[in-house]
Amino acid sequence: MQTIKPVTKPTKQRKKLFQAPDHVRYKFFAAPLSPELRASHGVRTLSVRSGDSVRIMRGDQKGFEGKITSINRKKYRIYVEGLTREKVDGTTIFVPIHPSKVMITRLNLDDKWRKKILDRKKAARKMVEEVAEKPPKKVVELEEAVEEKPPEKKPKRRKEKAAKKPTPEKMKEKAEEAKKETKPKTRKTKTKSKTVEKTEEGM
Repeated sequence: MQTIKPVTKPTKQRKKLFQAPDHVRYKFFAAPLSPELRASHGVRTLSVRSGDSVRIMRGDQKGFEGKITSINRKKYRIYVEGLTREKVDGTTIFVPIHPSKVMITRLNLDDKWRKKILDRKKAARKMVEEVAEKPPKKVVELEEAVEEKPPEKKPKRRKEKAAKKPTPEKMKEKAEEAKKETKPKTRKTKTKSKTVEKTEEGM
């Protein structure tokens, strides 16, 4: 079974970022909510939209607050009302800011779909917190069952007794008994067989 390795090469990371489809780019525009909004809605982050009020948290314009006028998904930048600079020819342009550098202070909830997104994220966050606080029942039951079981005793191995060497007296006694038990075999001699043959011929 082949394992899928994560993309770690910088060239592939950039290609994935700048060639991403629109529904994926939407996720890269997420920004953290202010502590007040986080407490009221129960959500940590949300994608920025035009009409939201944001506070810049990093960079030269740190601390500036304003309303988002437009969003450029092609360049991954947002433009805040009142944040402008002058060009050499005297014209003023908006300063582009990356969405990760801002914090949302006021949400634009004119869109009903955005309210549904907030409710869904809030419910999912609550479920995660409940699961973290209370472990599942099955795990608790298994732990109790494991605790109730007594420790298993390993069977004791019997030590093999070393065979004692017999004394020379016992060896002699055994040899004598063996001799008594064995009976001598009877063998027919040649002389007897010859005598039998002669008697048969004489008769």
